[in-house]
Amino acid sequence: MRAVILSIALLACGAARAEDMPIFDAHLHYSHDAWERVPPKAFIDILKKAGIRRAMVSSSNNEGTRMLQDEAPDVIVPELRPYRSRGELGTWARDPTVIPFLEDLLAKRKYVAIGEFHIYGADADLPNMRRIVELAKQHRLFLHSHSDSAAVERHFQQDPTARVLWAHSGFERPESVRAMLRKYPGLWCDLAFLTSHATNGKVNAGWREAFLEFPDRFLVGTDSFTPERLHYIAEHARWSREWLADLPREVAEKIGYRNGERLFGGPPR
Repeated sequence: MRAVILSIALLACGAARAEDMPIFDAHLHYSHDAWERVPPKAFIDILKKAGIRRAMVSSSNNEGTRMLQDEAPDVIVPELRPYRSRGELGTWARDPTVIPFLEDLLAKRKYVAIGEFHIYGADADLPNMRRIVELAKQHRLFLHSHSDSAAVERHFQQDPTARVLWAHSGFERPESVRAMLRKYPGLWCDLAFLTSHATNGKVNAGWREAFLEFPDRFLVGTDSFTPERLHYIAEHARWSREWLADLPREVAEKIGYRNGERLFGGPPR
């Protein structure tokens, strides 16, 4: 009886720890169409209420990221995005004004990554993308790439020492993601807006194998790609803790927050 009671207590303790686990959200946006609906202070309040200790944020036109960082520098991890407005998603790679825009901002502020940007296949060989790979190397930044595997391959062909955070894990199957991780030690994967890895709080088999093989190479993320998604952040954090609790504790903590803090910096001590 005592053993049963102890087992129940340990399970309850584990569940409580899972519920309290901090989150490093590696994929958030705060673009120009979100500022009036959710002011910077309200955005930070959303993160804190959700238990998100650090958040990697990009924005079109990068002013949103600056405002958030000024509001809460201990919480916001800034990315530099090559978009000045939402409408540039499909045009930036061929726009000759993008590179001077990025170079100007890199001279003014510190960032941890360039992205999230969208690039696919052979377009990753376009001059703009090649220059971004060079800038990332020069400034020791990650490339946060919303791409297919063909584009990610090209990032590493251009710079074998590149560090790439693959947005949404490329929406690939887990076995394909594992193959890419084996091939490229400088590749990490965010799980933003990817629902195939867990069902009803249980990690699906293929993704479990990926997480157990590469516990140091995955990060969670929400992807607030529209203003409405900002109000989903807390729900997504709860859902993330739910399926993370189905993994060994050490693996869950790495994916939930330790990997992000190791790569991009933790909260001030």
